[in-house]
Amino acid sequence: MTWTDTTGHNASDPGSVESWLVSAGRDRRSGSPLNVPLWPASNFVLGEHRAYSRDDGTPGWEALEVIVGGLEGGSSVSFASGMAGIAAIFDQLPTGSVVALPDDCYQGVAGLAKAGQNRGRWTVHRLAVADTAGWIKMCGVADLIWLESPSNPLLTVADLDAICAAPRKRGAILVVDNTFATPLNQRPLALGADVAVQSVTKFIGGHSDLLSGVVTVRDANLLAEMRQARELAGATPGTLETFLAVRGARTLALRLERAQRSAMTLAERLARHPNVTLTRYPGLASHPTHYAARRQLKGFGTIISFDVRGDAPTADAVCSRLQLIQHATSLGAVESTIERRASVPGQEHLPPTLLRLSVGIEAVDDLWADLDRALRNVPEL
Repeated sequence: MTWTDTTGHNASDPGSVESWLVSAGRDRRSGSPLNVPLWPASNFVLGEHRAYSRDDGTPGWEALEVIVGGLEGGSSVSFASGMAGIAAIFDQLPTGSVVALPDDCYQGVAGLAKAGQNRGRWTVHRLAVADTAGWIKMCGVADLIWLESPSNPLLTVADLDAICAAPRKRGAILVVDNTFATPLNQRPLALGADVAVQSVTKFIGGHSDLLSGVVTVRDANLLAEMRQARELAGATPGTLETFLAVRGARTLALRLERAQRSAMTLAERLARHPNVTLTRYPGLASHPTHYAARRQLKGFGTIISFDVRGDAPTADAVCSRLQLIQHATSLGAVESTIERRASVPGQEHLPPTLLRLSVGIEAVDDLWADLDRALRNVPEL
């Protein structure tokens, strides 16, 4: 597989994704620092290349864009956050557009879509992630087809092969939020999507210490529009955040491999636990979209959601009793985190006892001992 440097950096094809992650985006000129340094610069000495960072970027941004662009198989634009990149995509829509959105998706996207509908900018249609026929039909109607696979937090896998291949309305944009899968497990652009979105805050950064997002596209005109949207909105990535994201990306393959292996083990054990009523993980044969996951994904990911026997206070008690696993929001980091998603504003429709677990790189037996103890020692159970 060829990993393409899309921004002109001097990088050769390393032959594998693992090598690309370590080698891409570096300045290979004699005397240059081995690692991409911090670039705390708002403006530059005038010349041919760049003048002002908000308009022209910095070498730090470009390194991150080279890494993610190569992983996704397109050209990338980095933003101050995942939501900043998502907003830039929605801003391309003319008034009166039709948006197709999953019924199970990140609440930030759902909130943005609802706010635009309330202002009369577009009409939103919500579809079940697994409703392939419905999505194919919407491809001929919608101006923006927004897919998230696996979905958040029910982990439903969309049939991207079929949906991305469906004929689309002229000018329509098909986007896949690829954050949960990461480009190591899934490459939507290769399947025919127009845009892939990554919340760099999650797996690529991987250490719960930054906010960043990257939008990757195939089309040169859309690439220019994304860059202009970033510039005009001032949605530029921070210097320190970009440095941390590049450093975090270097170990993505190792972290993902370890955490995925542990997630499979934990999902199998949770599925058999007497105080768990339902376990959702695409790697389990019991998962409704398991076979789609087997066909499309190189790995099943590190996120598990499961329902605790009892009620919402019982599920909250499980979270509070955990000692190794952190009771915190977000996901994709070296430390395992857990939260009751229905307690999050905008997620009240979810099962009240659903816990979303993001598996980190701790020893799997230690994680299981922590979970099992918390599940067994809650008085209500």
